[in-house]
Amino acid sequence: MRRLAHPDRRRPEHRRVRLAAASVAVLSLAAGVVPAQAAAHAPAAPAAATAAITSGLDREALRDSLAAFHKAGMYGAYSSVRDGSEQWRGAAGLADMDTKRRMRPDFEHRIGSITKTFTSVAVLQQVHKGRIELDAPIGRYLPELIPGERGRKVTVRMLLNHTSGIPDYILPAFPGLTEDPGKSLEENRFRRLDHKQLVRLGLAAQPVAERGKHAYSNTNYIIAGLLLQKVTGQNPETYITRNVIRKAGLRHTYFPRSPYISGPHAKMYESMYGYIDPARDFSVYDMSWAGTAGAMVSTTRDLNDFYRQLLGGKLLGPAELRAMKTTVPAYEPEPGQDVKMRYGLGLYTLRMPSGGWYWGHDGGVFGAGTWALSTENGRRQVAIGYNLMKYERFDEQNRPKPDPIGAALMQYVDGALSGSGKSSTSLRHSPPNSLPTLPPLVTPEQLRR
Repeated sequence: MRRLAHPDRRRPEHRRVRLAAASVAVLSLAAGVVPAQAAAHAPAAPAAATAAITSGLDREALRDSLAAFHKAGMYGAYSSVRDGSEQWRGAAGLADMDTKRRMRPDFEHRIGSITKTFTSVAVLQQVHKGRIELDAPIGRYLPELIPGERGRKVTVRMLLNHTSGIPDYILPAFPGLTEDPGKSLEENRFRRLDHKQLVRLGLAAQPVAERGKHAYSNTNYIIAGLLLQKVTGQNPETYITRNVIRKAGLRHTYFPRSPYISGPHAKMYESMYGYIDPARDFSVYDMSWAGTAGAMVSTTRDLNDFYRQLLGGKLLGPAELRAMKTTVPAYEPEPGQDVKMRYGLGLYTLRMPSGGWYWGHDGGVFGAGTWALSTENGRRQVAIGYNLMKYERFDEQNRPKPDPIGAALMQYVDGALSGSGKSSTSLRHSPPNSLPTLPPLVTPEQLRR
């Protein structure tokens, strides 16, 4: 499919949007292809960082680097960085573009697909208790919802590492999105969606990859939530709250009970690559469409707490944590190139430009982006939230324009992890969208006029 044509605001009736089977993320990524057998038993990625990490936190460098992210065009951002017991929190830019209210480092934020790590932990807890088998077919547990060949051949492991071949439900869940994205998002702002309905929409959609090939799909984690409900007898969001969030001692992490975020937060602006102009605030939104795949709210401090406990073995047993960190390639690399991102069970490992491998997840919903990464032992960590999504732009020939916002984001995150406070200077000259993370919910390739 050709890339996005330059937005033509003179002819809005020709604007078309098609959604990828994916979650909102930082930058786009080609889909990976992995045999089914490898999906279940692939080796983990290199665990230790291959680049030197500077001990201690350079607070001035962190402040300057986060400010550079804002100056590059991001409306506002807030972040928490840790090195052992040492912590730094900071904020830059605006929480509200109309009132000019400033960002604060303690804001709550919609974390999108980072929810998947929490859901996976909950499923793996049930694996530990013997109530779920990772390599059992999902039809054993949910025969009426997932009957036939899929029910017999798609395993729980395939759901958690996105090799099930089950398509995403996003496009059919948002009718009208192909004609006018701003109007569609507004019309669905307070709409409640049933999780079984979402699964049926995904099962009926056109597959984008055959079973056994990595293809990121929100449907997988809605099914995982329904699996939890089946084996525990509890609402999956309630179970995750009691057995994952509370077990980790997180005080500002929750599934919202209404379209509103309960604590202090920024407005969250969606641009849709310029098709929503000016970018519109969607911080008030019914998140039933995301559920156990992406509905949660948290803070950057809570996210660092969570991943440190997870990687430190405090939330799962050793066998389950090993299973979570057993990965498959998250995309098909160019000939001669190494894979720089591998996906486990709701957790991925990523090689950053300075050379280190880190564990975590990224996520986002309309208007809100989040990223959390840690060293394997959880000692060095960064979590960041920001409030402008799909800010990338394309020229008349559908080619990506230079992306200073994305480059500044990567420089901040990589620098915070390596300890230099800034990333490798070579990143400044990297082509747009050249650094892998999860594929975006809405890609420029699926946007047409």
